[in-house]
Amino acid sequence: MNTTPIINLPPVYNKIQQHGVFPELTHDEIARYNFIASLNKHLATVVSPANKVAYEKRVKPRFRMEKGREIQNRAELKEAMKKDPQYQTWSALRRCTMEMRQQAGRSIVLRQAHRLAERAQKFNEQSKDSLVLNPNVKVPHYLTIMDNHCMPGSYHTELFKGDVSAAANYDTGLFVTTAGGLGKLTDGGGKALAVHVKTHFPHFNPKRILDIGCGLGHNTLPLAIAFPEAEVIGIDVGAPMLRYGHARAVALGIKNVKFMQLDAQFTGFESESFDWIQTTMFLHETSQKAIYGIMNEIYRMLKPNGLTLHIEQPQYTPEMDIYEQFIRDWDAYYNNEPFWSKMHDIDVKELMQTAGFKVENMLQFGARAINDNEDFTKPKAPEVEDHGRSAVWNVFGAWKI
Repeated sequence: MNTTPIINLPPVYNKIQQHGVFPELTHDEIARYNFIASLNKHLATVVSPANKVAYEKRVKPRFRMEKGREIQNRAELKEAMKKDPQYQTWSALRRCTMEMRQQAGRSIVLRQAHRLAERAQKFNEQSKDSLVLNPNVKVPHYLTIMDNHCMPGSYHTELFKGDVSAAANYDTGLFVTTAGGLGKLTDGGGKALAVHVKTHFPHFNPKRILDIGCGLGHNTLPLAIAFPEAEVIGIDVGAPMLRYGHARAVALGIKNVKFMQLDAQFTGFESESFDWIQTTMFLHETSQKAIYGIMNEIYRMLKPNGLTLHIEQPQYTPEMDIYEQFIRDWDAYYNNEPFWSKMHDIDVKELMQTAGFKVENMLQFGARAINDNEDFTKPKAPEVEDHGRSAVWNVFGAWKI
């Protein structure tokens, strides 16, 4: 009898779908990405669960003995866990994978940065009217104060005129960071949302869709494919993302999508001009002030009977165990996500009520990425959630009625 445990390995990197503007990778670069993806998976499924054991067996009893009481909140738990060697090892290795992923991605795109820019420009010239860049758009402070996810220059930095290297780096690396969990085009989030809307709201037929913080459009394009008669607009402040995202859409033959450089708080779109307004893992990269401004702008732009939906990691609630809150906060402290913790503390009902939405019209549901890399012919072990990194989300939103 074979008692060897089943381990769910990530798909190899050549499973990713190449498109016309995707960077070229050498054998060694692919091997390096495969190693980092496998290390990410190992840390999530083998090493990370031991943090909970350390919490239960060492950290919590030690705190109780020293303080004479239980740990009261995740801030106290963070300080206590920082002293534990298991957590120190896991956290250090996890941070290393993020740095290695960025180093590997940057080395891939920088050696071919000018060729990528030229290739993107050729695709963009095929459909000039659907890419609108505005150099006068100011990148918000919350994006300029750090390199998000340890990505040098974040989303918006341009190394030369026409640069797309930030987006190309992001496109190659998402597959690695998520261990292939978002599918061949890393579009599993957008696909999941499109399927949910078409399944649960079959009579909803949006004619104009806005994707805020679209980045390179990997979650925008599934909406355009699912609703081919709709005009889909993706907005972002990062010009490299928009150039690359538009070229990617053209290369994939998707024609009903437009990319525009705009600030989400001050779009300039007419009031009541969109049927559906969407964000995907974007709100946690804003700020305390901006998130309310963005929601106000969404309410203003949304038509009566329109829908807004927002994909994020689960909100922290009083019912959520403090250990889960603490372990989900890792990205806030060690992956350059300063608003991550605060955003997931926000009462989303209050956020949306403040903008004008009514409680009785609000929605909240779970979503899992549609992953076309999964091989359903092979047995799988039970998945252990990589808190804060898994392609499993909380979706909240509302109808404007």
